Amino acid sequence: MEHIVFLTGRLAEKGLHRVLESMAPAPFTWEVREIGVQVAALMTAELVRRRVAAPVQADRIIVPGRCRGDLDMLSAHYGLPVERGPDELKDLPRFFNQKAKPMDLSQQDILIFAEIVDAPQLDIPAICARARQHVADGADVIDIGCLPATPFPHLEDTVRALKAEGFTVSVDSMNTDELVRGGKAGADYLLSLSVDTLWIADEVDSIPILVPREPADEASLYAAVDAMEQRDRPYFADSILDPIPFGLLSSLGRYERLRARYPDAPILLGVGNVTELTEADTAGINAVLFGIAVEMRAGAVLTTQVSPHARRAIREADVARRMMFAAREHRMLPKGISDDLMALHEKDPFPDTPADIAETAAAIRDPNFRVQIAPDGIHVYNRDGHHVAADPFTLWPQLKLEHDGNHAFYMGVELARAEIAWQLGKRYAQDQSLAWGCAVERDAENLQEWCAPGTTMKTQES
Repeated sequence: MEHIVFLTGRLAEKGLHRVLESMAPAPFTWEVREIGVQVAALMTAELVRRRVAAPVQADRIIVPGRCRGDLDMLSAHYGLPVERGPDELKDLPRFFNQKAKPMDLSQQDILIFAEIVDAPQLDIPAICARARQHVADGADVIDIGCLPATPFPHLEDTVRALKAEGFTVSVDSMNTDELVRGGKAGADYLLSLSVDTLWIADEVDSIPILVPREPADEASLYAAVDAMEQRDRPYFADSILDPIPFGLLSSLGRYERLRARYPDAPILLGVGNVTELTEADTAGINAVLFGIAVEMRAGAVLTTQVSPHARRAIREADVARRMMFAAREHRMLPKGISDDLMALHEKDPFPDTPADIAETAAAIRDPNFRVQIAPDGIHVYNRDGHHVAADPFTLWPQLKLEHDGNHAFYMGVELARAEIAWQLGKRYAQDQSLAWGCAVERDAENLQEWCAPGTTMKTQES
């Protein structure tokens, strides 16, 4: 059986013992070593090397999740793997479960068409800049959206400029002339052709996205699909997803019937009518819509990010297609695969109970404030006392920072983060920004950098 040595600090030692004992029977034997540092999060690779003598009789060493420094150096020094554990002790059981069942999120089978809806009103550099951002967020195809009754004299030059940068391009228009122009300029796809405009497919090499004459006219879509099948030409079929409450359920039925009639047909699902026209957080909407797309084995999804509330739609789509693909291929519910679509809440927001925090607070012997949250509110403690409140303003008189502006500012920031986390049910860790999944662009913390212990007077720069 594998033997693991866990390294920790004085304040976390008892808690680590409790968590490991709660995992019994664990698939490994274990030993806890407190290496003479008070706060486990301040541990560094160099500190470990100096304080933990080699050799270590173990199969693996696990250090705290926020331990900074080069763990490859430690692995070479001890001659065995040295790994970071989770940031929070209470996550150790889930950490080992995930390690046993690693999930590959590199796989997916849905193309993301990302539409630039106002392309005629933009110049070519602006269109290319937006295309670069869309691709960085996960788009596979840049969809040039044309506007009704709006001239687009630079359409051909736009297609050629995007193609010159290596992008896959589609042209989206209700105007047959613009579709022909886009196709002849080199567009890879054309949105959208009906049975009445299939002649365009005979004039250009672009792959058409087929739609019905009207959303409810399923027979016309079937006729278009049959015609393309007879031509032995590639295509995508789109039954048109209607918004709530104007036929969403009926349109889902149309997609289901399309798949039943053509089991192998490539299907495109346009989700913008739901994400853009529903004032709700789009992460959850995208999760459900991509779950549907994966179930029906759609080959492509068309999305937009026009409304401010939908400004992360492409990134969410990229996460959702990978997560739902993994769920389908592993025959599992979409749980425990990725947290990137959970922007507002957490599965386990309060890893520490009030009793756990009180035990830690009783061991503190220095004046630096610690901030944690639990179901009963925000906890602030140092050697001079332990205070709990739901409202940070209630805590202010207890802090006695009226004459320490720097420290007061720091505590104001931390208590604001703690309050938001407590109200929403999110994880809070002092000196760390709140995690908002893929809703917020956030650089990954570089734990390879050595970081000297700081104070509660300021945050540390990465």
